[in-house]
Parts: sequence; C-alpha cells; structure tokens
Amino acid sequence: MKNIFKLTLVTATLILSNSCSKDFLEKEPSEFITTQQVAEAASKNPDVIAGTMSGIYALMFQTGTGGTGGHDDFGQKGYDIFADMLSSDMALSVSTYGWYRASITEYQCTQDYTYTDNYQVWRYYYRIIRSANTVIGALGGNDAIPENVENQYIMGQAKAIRAHSYFYLTQYFQKKYDPSENILPFYDDLEDQNGPKVPASQIYDLMISDLTSAISLLNGFERTDKVQINQNVAKGILAYVYGAMGDKNQEIKTLTDQIIGSGEFTLMNETEVLGGFNDVNTPGWMWGADITLDSGLDLVSWWGQMDYFSYSYAAYGDYKVIDEDLYDKIPADDVRKGQFYDVSTSVRFLQPLNKFYDASRTPYGASTSVVADYIYMRVAEMYLLNAEANAKIGNEPAARTSLKALMNLRVPDASYVDGLSGQALLDEISLQTRIELWGEGKSYLEMKRNKETRTRGPNHLSFVGVPIPYDDEKMTFEIPEAEILNNPFVSEQNN
Repeated sequence: MKNIFKLTLVTATLILSNSCSKDFLEKEPSEFITTQQVAEAASKNPDVIAGTMSGIYALMFQTGTGGTGGHDDFGQKGYDIFADMLSSDMALSVSTYGWYRASITEYQCTQDYTYTDNYQVWRYYYRIIRSANTVIGALGGNDAIPENVENQYIMGQAKAIRAHSYFYLTQYFQKKYDPSENILPFYDDLEDQNGPKVPASQIYDLMISDLTSAISLLNGFERTDKVQINQNVAKGILAYVYGAMGDKNQEIKTLTDQIIGSGEFTLMNETEVLGGFNDVNTPGWMWGADITLDSGLDLVSWWGQMDYFSYSYAAYGDYKVIDEDLYDKIPADDVRKGQFYDVSTSVRFLQPLNKFYDASRTPYGASTSVVADYIYMRVAEMYLLNAEANAKIGNEPAARTSLKALMNLRVPDASYVDGLSGQALLDEISLQTRIELWGEGKSYLEMKRNKETRTRGPNHLSFVGVPIPYDDEKMTFEIPEAEILNNPFVSEQNN
C-alpha cells in the first residue's frame, strides 16, 4: 500500500492541476494523466491503476477541487455543508467573515448562475467523473470485466464513485425527479469534449448500471482503508439513487437489509455519538477518510468551517448551529440533545460542540493542521433508509424494528415507536433522520426524497419563518456561467 499511496500523490497532482483550464472536460488536456498513459504504465506496474484510484479518493478531501481559492472549496464535505444549509437544518447564526451567508443561506447562488458556487459544485463532481472514466477506460471500458481480480475491485470502485458523483449532480441540479427532463451533460468515457444535457433517465440508468456492476465486481473485496468503496458502500449509494426515484422502495429495503445483515458495521453507541466524530475506525462508519498531516489540511477544510476545537471559522466568528426549531424537537432525555451547546445566552448557542470536535478539545485549536477524519457514510443511514422504505411499502412492523434499533441507543425508553403507524411513523422516521444525521450532509437528500417543506427557526439570519418547499427554485444550483459559455450544446439548450 505504501507504493500505491506514493503514486496517489502524483496522480492527485495531475488531476488537480487543471484549475486554470477553460474546459475541464476536454478530451486530453495536458494537465491530466490520460487513459492511454495509465493503461501503458499499468502494464508495467499494476500498482499504477490502484494509485490512480487512490488519487480520486484524495480529490474528495483536497482543497481547490472545485476550481476556486475559496475557503468553502474542500471537496465532498464542502458540499455537505451546502446541502445542510440549503435544507435549513443548519443555521448560520453569526456571520463575521461572510462564508456561505449570501450565496448559500440567502439562496443567491441558486438563483444566479454567475455565482462561483454553482461552478464549484459542477466542476468538482465532473472532475471526479472524468477521473473515474480514466480508470474505467484504462481497464477496458464500461463493458469490460478485467481478468485480474485486483483490477476488478478497482473497476468496481471507479464505477461506484462515478455513480456517486452523478447522483449528487442530479440532486443539486434538478428540482425534482423527472425522467424526461434534460438536466446534465453525459460522459461515460473520455471521447466527447462537450455534450448536451440529456434526460435524467439516461443519467439514472448509468448510475444503476454502474452500481449494480460495482456490487458484483466488489464481491470478496477486503479493503485496507475505509476511504475505499467496498460492496456495502456501493449498495448504500444505490439505495440513495433508488430513494431519489421515489418508486423503488422494495429495492431500497433489499439493499439496506443486506448491509445491516452483513454485520460489518454496528450502530454508534452513546459514547460514540458524543465522541467527536473524528475517527474513521469507529465501527458505525461505513465510508470515510483517514486525515493525517500528509493530507495537508488546515483552516480550509470541513473542520476549519465547523469545529470550535480546531483553528476555525466556527471558533472565530462564523457559527454553524442546528436549527433551533429542530433542536427543540429533540427530547430532553435523548443523548443527541447533548451534542449541542445549550447555553441560550451564549453566542455559541446550539453549536455542535459535543458532536464534532478535534480530539484535543482545545478551544480555537492547538494547531492549524487538521488530523481529524472525514465521514461520508455510516450504517445509521441504512437503518433509517430501511425504516423509511418499509413504512412506504406498508411493512410497518419492519419499519418500527429498524427505527427502534436506533432509538434504543438514543433514548432510555424507545417503546413509543411500537405505537406509531401511517403518517405518524413516516414523520418520526423523517425527524430521526434529520436529528441523527445533522451536519453530515444528508438532510437535503431526505428533504428532496420525501418532498418536504422546511421552515427556518429563529436562529437563522435570513428567511426566518418562511416555508421553503423541496422543489423551490432556491433549492437547486444553476448550471454555471462557465459551462454555458464553453459548451455550445448547453448554451443552445439554455437559450
């Protein structure tokens, strides 16, 4: 693995260095390592393919991967903050430095395509897609099954990460699932320089195909690091894709049953949910990144935006807190109530001081370097998706069982779940999803999946008390100006 991660640094540098290119999806930009180069190098050293895949994972936490120098441009976790704020479950209660305020919390970027936040989201996910296409092409293309088992595992990971990126693009750039609506350019290889927007059905077909193939290819894969996608993570991504479609609840039930039944992960206990969410080795984490000094992260990072115990905006004047109305819905005896600072007279009221924190627990941070880990997915999501899917197909006993498995670890007496049915059961699953996964970027997905309307509580700086439905224009990003200017097909479609 040491050789692989040395190669990762080279690969990530090649992938990242395209920040000044006008067209980040051009055929063979000199800044990128190409499919042919990867294939030729891999024929001499098979670790090259593994190193290239590791380079893609590095893009998920590297800064600047959205093509800007912004302090909100740091990969997947940056867009998790965007999502939580758009959903209104995360409030910006104090804004000293201005990050997120106008563009995200006041919905200016989602109504104005010239804002760079649109470009940042677009560029990041398409960069991952292009990099995944490089790996897939080097291993023989979309329909190939590599002879070498290790290369099969890498092919499965590349297809899964491509689907993951397309999934987030569909969520961020389409108001609601409409299979016939033209939404995004489609790239499943490196041949096309630019392309028109295609129907959502074509994107979803690719995601389902990619993830179904990945699940098969990853059978037997024993990963060496949780940053790698294994079979259960691929199943989790597919469950989210099916959830967005709205009519695939049986499929979601099957996938989440398999993940839960595999025994690979355990729900986080009381100690763990108050333990900082800073260790990728936590048994309840399905997918995450082990952040080390070599990762090179500092203020410009998820921790640099969120954590009072890091050198961060959250310590010095940009406070991200839980929506006060949502907080009020957490029972007093629920362990998760303790994740948030409860001194109402403090400017830090409702900051997640006991949910997300650097292990040193030093206010304002003992060091500017970040070594706390990143979380992308945990098994609690699968229990909640399982409960939701079962409730929607009318299997309420199974829904209550999954929900109660979680709530038994959160409140002293979860017997109230036994009396829930119908809409009350669905509402409780929704509420527990929002509480359990607060700050992890999943509330926005739940809001769109269940077609909800959110009303902001009193601790937001804007739109307080205003109902905002999931399909409001403010809830989705605009195709960025740069894409419209540089892609004649999209430009023509937008006229």
